[in-house]
Amino acid sequence: MPRFKLILEYDGSPYHGWQFQKNKPSVMGVLKEACKTVLKSDKYELYGAGRTDAGVHALKQVAHLDTETKIQPHILQMNLNDNLPATVNIRDISSVHSKFHARFDAYARSYVYHISTRRTAFGKRYAYWIKDTLNVSAMENACRSFQGFHDYSSFGTNEDEKQSTKVNIYHISVHKNGASILVHIIGSHFMWKMVRRMVGVLIECGRGNMDQKDVKKLLNIQSDIPAKLTVPPSGLFLENVFYDNIPDNYQPVWPMVIPE
Repeated sequence: MPRFKLILEYDGSPYHGWQFQKNKPSVMGVLKEACKTVLKSDKYELYGAGRTDAGVHALKQVAHLDTETKIQPHILQMNLNDNLPATVNIRDISSVHSKFHARFDAYARSYVYHISTRRTAFGKRYAYWIKDTLNVSAMENACRSFQGFHDYSSFGTNEDEKQSTKVNIYHISVHKNGASILVHIIGSHFMWKMVRRMVGVLIECGRGNMDQKDVKKLLNIQSDIPAKLTVPPSGLFLENVFYDNIPDNYQPVWPMVIPE
C-alpha cells in the first residue's frame, strides 16, 4: 500500500490535542475527515510523529498516511487542504518507503515555548504573559542542569507505560527577542506536559525563586513541584521532528515575536 509523508502546521487553540478523540475536536480528527472526503473511503491508516497536548501548536508536525490511491502527492495536498479548517495546513506531502514510520523513526523532537514580557493584543493565543521581570541569564544557567540524559519522572505524566521516563535532552536554550522570551528544547522524546513543566521551572529560576542546584535536585528525586509549575499550553509549539542527526548549530523557526 502506498505511504505518504505529511508535514503539517496547526493552531492548536480549538483542539484537544493531536490524537483523535470521539467526542472532542482534535487535529487528527479533522485530518481524518478530510482524508475520508478526498479519498472517498475510510480504508486508510494515519499516524503522527507524536501527540501534542490540548491547545499546543505545531510549526512542523509529521505524519504518515497509508492509502490505496493514484492521486499525485501535490494534488493530494491541495485537495486535503481544501477540506481542512483554516487552523490546519498541510505544508508538504511526499511519497516515502513503506517502512517509514512517522513516530518510531523519529530521532528527536524540537519544541519552542513563547513567553511574552508584556500584555499584547496579538499573542495571547500563542504566548504566555509573565508580568514579573525575568532574569534571562539565570534561566540560561539553569538550562545546563537539564542538558543530557536524565530521569524526568517528576516532570512528566507517562500515559504510555512503554515510553521511558529517561530522556536525552540534546539542546536547551533561552533567547530574548523584543518582548518575547523563547525557550528552545530538543529531546529524544517528551512525556505529557514535560516541556511545560521544564519551562515552569525555568521561569521560577528567572524570578529568583529557584536556581541551577534546585533543578538538579528535581531530576534526582520524586517531586510534585514541577507539576505545580506547569505553564499554559498556549505558548508551546512543536517546532520540528528530526529523522537524522540534528544539524550542528541548528536554528529553530520562531513563532510570532512580539516587539517591545
